[in-house]
Amino acid sequence: MNALVRLRLAGFLRTGRAVAPLLVGLVALGTLYGGGRAQPAEAYGVSAVALFPVLAWQTKILLDIEPDVQRRLAQVTVGVARERAAGLLAAGLAAVVAVAVALLFPWLVGGVTGPVDPGDRSVPVGLALGLWAHLLVVPAAVALGALASRASVGGAGYGVAVLAVGGVGAVVLGLSGSVAPWLAPPIMATARTTAGDAAALTLVGLTVWALAWSAGAVGGYLWRRRAQG
Repeated sequence: MNALVRLRLAGFLRTGRAVAPLLVGLVALGTLYGGGRAQPAEAYGVSAVALFPVLAWQTKILLDIEPDVQRRLAQVTVGVARERAAGLLAAGLAAVVAVAVALLFPWLVGGVTGPVDPGDRSVPVGLALGLWAHLLVVPAAVALGALASRASVGGAGYGVAVLAVGGVGAVVLGLSGSVAPWLAPPIMATARTTAGDAAALTLVGLTVWALAWSAGAVGGYLWRRRAQG
């Protein structure tokens, strides 16, 4: 399975398909941090929201690179479960690399504030919350991108629709006062938490929520893959 993961990542990079989501992500981050400097925790919370649809799109691109015949051959070679797990793992690794870029980017362009004095702990706390917020986005984005992949929906048009509905729905349903926030991953709630009171119990609750939503979405992806054959 490790070889299959490497093969999919190599195809993603060598075909140049990685360039488009990278450029879109950098443009989004540049626009975000171009408005002025902010505290790390608040800036990273918004950054995670902006990165969510980009990571989902990146996942769809990575999973769609492999031709259908090659995917079926991989299922015969390593087994159905391992073939599907390899795709998700490759997408997750690519997303983690994008998260690393997103965490480093604001320091390169001066988009976040540094410590005010030697005893100021806002930067290390902000970095920890930022890492948590971005890693929380990864499984949800990978799950949404997998649901939108060709192997899941069977056509490019349907895949774009799934990405659009999932990306917009995550923002709209995540607004304060939403009637059904549980239908979306907690990316908006995470951004509000990093900008306000990041209590330990709240962090645990949002983590459980994000993992539960991602597990449900991955379950939907595997069910769709079974239905598609």
